[in-house]
Amino acid sequence: MRNIDVQTWPRREHFKVFSAFDQPHFNMCANVDLSTFFPVVKQRDLSFTVALVYVLTRASNTIPEFRHRIRAGKVVEHEIVHPSGTILVDEDLFSFCTLEYYEDFSEFAPRAAERIAFVKEHPTLKDEPGRDDLLFMTAIPWVSFTSFMHPMHLSPADSVPRFAWGKVFKDGEFLKMPLDVQAHHALMDGVHVGRYYAEVQDYFDHPDFFLGEA
Repeated sequence: MRNIDVQTWPRREHFKVFSAFDQPHFNMCANVDLSTFFPVVKQRDLSFTVALVYVLTRASNTIPEFRHRIRAGKVVEHEIVHPSGTILVDEDLFSFCTLEYYEDFSEFAPRAAERIAFVKEHPTLKDEPGRDDLLFMTAIPWVSFTSFMHPMHLSPADSVPRFAWGKVFKDGEFLKMPLDVQAHHALMDGVHVGRYYAEVQDYFDHPDFFLGEA
């Protein structure tokens, strides 16, 4: 982790302006194309959720703005950020579940599956106090939504990016899924989220890149 000198930071004016907002988060919701990714994941009998969380996390780690966090009016940049999501533990209730990110999918996948199995047996709604090297994620697989809003703390500033994905659906010959991205405007702009979507789509279009050859 490194501290960013806000006084010399190119975003210093943007940081000052948007940090003063009562609600400084913005979000985008767009459909991503799973036409290549989804069949490959299913053919290899992989967990779609684990593979998807990996892609969203890997893309986040490639873009510095998604690793920036606000702490007591200062900005830090984490070397690595990790996914922390929700998982169903019975028909109506969920648990928080934090996973450790590993760049190698063959290492991430089994560790994630083990952690998810443990949390299902020991559900919790507690976060690790003070930890912000996370990416908050949730699935709404029952609805192909077109917008989404996450709950958050406004004081102190909550600068953890948030992600939500919905029901996979057919669009002509394509297989698509809504993906919502929410971020703190003092740390990033639409251009950074746009780069994120492009990075995610590239992974979806080339799953063998991180899954390895079949």
